[in-house]
Amino acid sequence: MLLEIKDLFVNAGEKEILKGINLKINKGEIHVIMGPNGSGKSTTANVILNNPEYKKEKGEIIFEGEDISNLKTDEIARKGIFMSFQSPEEIPGVSVTNFLKYAKNKTTGKPVKIFEFKTELKKYMEELKMNSKNMDRSLNVGFSGGEKKKNEILQMLMLNPKLVILDETDSGLDVDAIKTVSKGIEMFKTEENSVLIITHNTKILHSLKPDFVHVLVDGKIVKTGEFDLAKEIEENGYESYKN
Repeated sequence: MLLEIKDLFVNAGEKEILKGINLKINKGEIHVIMGPNGSGKSTTANVILNNPEYKKEKGEIIFEGEDISNLKTDEIARKGIFMSFQSPEEIPGVSVTNFLKYAKNKTTGKPVKIFEFKTELKKYMEELKMNSKNMDRSLNVGFSGGEKKKNEILQMLMLNPKLVILDETDSGLDVDAIKTVSKGIEMFKTEENSVLIITHNTKILHSLKPDFVHVLVDGKIVKTGEFDLAKEIEENGYESYKN
């Protein structure tokens, strides 16, 4: 088992967001959490990385047999968890290339071998159909929505974590951009790592075919199934699960 969430209750301020979530992710699996807006999907993603805006009232988050519930976000990242944000941050003055070199150094704890780094970077950029000139630009500054999402997938491939959490990565993307993002996930996926996709629609799922789909409504996982469950939601929506 790679990740286990046990009986997790989480508040944001005075509001209870998660109300007893349980989730198990094994190596080699793709999991999806779907649900209507405000159901707690992004909260789940942020709590795994221990975002201080959220307070755990009860429960545990276990990663590779270790309780990471109270570790700092950077410590959790170094354990091998990567999160792609719904709205990636812009960092003026730090180029994409320098950001990737710094991040790779921090996650591996080893000096970056420049020739190998550049060769790998070029390969992934070509696969993702990215403009090579973007590598010298400030991180995400002036990038389109699609370019930002591709940049997140590039980071995922270069850092090669054990668990990837994609929070609404397909949001606002056209069909071609979704295909490119899906291709990046397929390139990343092995029997030794796992992917957790947070979404409220099924566009990105058609080419990925997840192992498990979890329906999250009002802070609780109300149903778990296979890809057919996602197709059912695509046709009928979430109304039947709200009760």
